[in-house]
Amino acid sequence: LEDHTSAEEKLSLIEELRNKWTPYPGAKVEVKNFEQGPPINAPVEVRLFGDNLDTLRSLAGRVETLLQQTKGTIYISNPVVHLKSDIKVDIQKEKAQMLGIPTVTIDRTVRLAVAGLNVGKFSDVNGDDVNILLTKANQGTPSLESLQNLYVNNQQGRAIPLSQVAQLKLESSPLNINHFDKIRMVAVTAYVEKGALVSNVVTDVIKQMDALDLPEGYSYGMGGEVESRQESFGGFESVIIVTVFLFIAVLILEFRTFKSTLIVLSVIPLGVVGAVLALFITGNSLSFVAIIGLIALAGIEVKNTILLVDFTNQLREQGHSLEEAIREAGEVRFLPIILTSMTAIGGLLPIAWSSNPLISPLAIVLIGGLISSTLLSRVVTPVVYKLIPPRVDTKKN
Repeated sequence: LEDHTSAEEKLSLIEELRNKWTPYPGAKVEVKNFEQGPPINAPVEVRLFGDNLDTLRSLAGRVETLLQQTKGTIYISNPVVHLKSDIKVDIQKEKAQMLGIPTVTIDRTVRLAVAGLNVGKFSDVNGDDVNILLTKANQGTPSLESLQNLYVNNQQGRAIPLSQVAQLKLESSPLNINHFDKIRMVAVTAYVEKGALVSNVVTDVIKQMDALDLPEGYSYGMGGEVESRQESFGGFESVIIVTVFLFIAVLILEFRTFKSTLIVLSVIPLGVVGAVLALFITGNSLSFVAIIGLIALAGIEVKNTILLVDFTNQLREQGHSLEEAIREAGEVRFLPIILTSMTAIGGLLPIAWSSNPLISPLAIVLIGGLISSTLLSRVVTPVVYKLIPPRVDTKKN
């Protein structure tokens, strides 16, 4: 879809295609939106850990049913719900040893009949090397018939039927066996349907998994969005602490009073209100990119408030009373602050409108926060300044 297509139009088209293609029995058709960002198997992923594959398969079936009953999940995938059939050549080692047939000879004979043995190479007229493959004559793809009427030679050169020293058995096994930290793992995944928040679905799944009685030696863990969020926010708390510390340090150096710093910082919650509302209205979650937007929003809010508080302090230093300084600063600085915010919002609108999941939440957070902080701070900041007026040195004429 083109970039100018709105997010709502994309979601509507995806939902239309899902309704059109999913009713076909015996076919698995999935319609998904292309997502940018860290690669994940699916938004919801439940990982089961344990040793026994049969037990893991049984638990995976229970988790699959659990996800199907969870509101908001679609496209549930259980990798061990289907098993593959293998042909096992069960060698009777004691009998083969009595007849003087090495096990490796039996293995080589079976391999020759099914896949063939590479016995050498020759060069064609173009000088290219071609492998010489020795195998049994098969009509098309080798089948069970390829293993019939096979003979193996013992150490004395006598041909003995393969059926005398080995039995062919069919057995089922998983399509693949995955490990996580050297522990066997089965991951059951699910996507989230239109209108449902991933965080709510994940919370519901975790609550149900905690109530699930797992056998001793078996456990579960969450992948998908949960793992991606943990990796993205790993060490992010330290970044936030350092950022807040630098904010406060710069403001104290600027104003040299703690009260002025508090007045400036009081505008930050006002922007958070608008940012959260903007995310809710647009249907976005508080993702890693949105958190980055909140940090950037705090810097922009503080910049605008510094203009107001600093000018108010200057007016008081010139001899104006507290109320006169607050009123005049609000009147004089109102238009520059409004124009600054409108300019920033205008520059962010194309990014927010692009509906790019990697960067649009950042722009949405900034736009919503700028609108709320610009409007609310015109009322809140003068009130806070009046309640805790900072000390200033008035100039004597």
